[in-house]
Amino acid sequence: MSKSTFTVKQANVVTPNGILADGVVRVEEGRIAFIGTSGQLSDKERIWLDEAIDAEGGYVLPGFIDVHVHGGFGADFMDATAEAYDTITRFHMEHGTTAMLATSMTQSREALDTVVAAVDAYMKQDMPYAQLTGLHLEGPFVNPKYKGAQNEAYMLDPQIEWLEAWEKNHPGVMKQLSLAPERQHAIEAIRWSRAHGINVAAAHTDATFEQVTEAVNAGLNQAVHTFNAMSPVHHRNPGVAGAVLTDDRIAAEVIADGHHVHPACIKLLARSKAPGKLVLITDAMSAAGMPNGAYELGGLPVTVLDGVARLTEGNSLAGSTLTMIGAVRFVIEQVGLSLVEASRLASINPAKQLRIDDVTGSIEVGKQADLVWTDGDLNIRQVWVKGRSHMQQA
Repeated sequence: MSKSTFTVKQANVVTPNGILADGVVRVEEGRIAFIGTSGQLSDKERIWLDEAIDAEGGYVLPGFIDVHVHGGFGADFMDATAEAYDTITRFHMEHGTTAMLATSMTQSREALDTVVAAVDAYMKQDMPYAQLTGLHLEGPFVNPKYKGAQNEAYMLDPQIEWLEAWEKNHPGVMKQLSLAPERQHAIEAIRWSRAHGINVAAAHTDATFEQVTEAVNAGLNQAVHTFNAMSPVHHRNPGVAGAVLTDDRIAAEVIADGHHVHPACIKLLARSKAPGKLVLITDAMSAAGMPNGAYELGGLPVTVLDGVARLTEGNSLAGSTLTMIGAVRFVIEQVGLSLVEASRLASINPAKQLRIDDVTGSIEVGKQADLVWTDGDLNIRQVWVKGRSHMQQA
């Protein structure tokens, strides 16, 4: 039997329609061939159960998709090497992520040229772990007022020529551009990006409500780590956060780690956003999965203490050490979402945003077998990417 052909039995399967108890998932050559209960199997199909993986009443969820992640286990996407990318994708795969966008930092044109090329090269090989589906350029077209852990020395107005060169040399690699919509030429950059199939997110921005609305009218369709590094809500000045909360055209990312956003504000966001428009992200940096100590993000020194990453100078939050399974647990335990709701935020919603929901993001017949098996407490037992597993069963 092929390694990408297998059956999982006695699972609580998290499907788009709810949780299927006593579930059986059959995967053939990396694609989902059957979803149902053991009682629905024909006599011919029951032979699958003889060699099936017993989920022991645990959950089988669709693999998580992280559209905003900088690194993990000591490596950063700005390292721009296949070895670093293997390290990052393996670490996050072991925590349930099956697809992600490699996210860059505000850096020099030369450094960004290098990372665009590196992501392109990595995507063209047989990626053994979580799959890179493209590049998320976070900056450098952002506002120093809300720089966070981005390097102010490299911030500038949007450069259409840069975008054109990257798209020409590495077509289809850029999937998300995050910028401050109030900067000069931002509207032009938004229109250019959307015309080339690239999502555009408001990021590190002091824009007014009206400026965000103008940007959305031009095609802006996402918000980076909502509430963080953006002008806040005031009852007479709604700011970027107010626009994100009220405009159904904006998909909102959120870092659900208990440090970046209060659970009550995540609950407010969940209640405010239209169905499909809330997306869990990690914004994880290289220190994810590593001990407390000194690290670097975008060329800036970072100190990690008790799992919280902050700039060594200035004390701003500097990405996170979060994993996607950690974010899923947090919104269930601290925000009050159901497992089905949390699963949507981690899988199908980002898949739709990336326009890959016809291939992945939910457990449905015909889709790629990107699956996560957990026990009843959401501890990960095994992960499959395209039907392949690189983890040992516990």
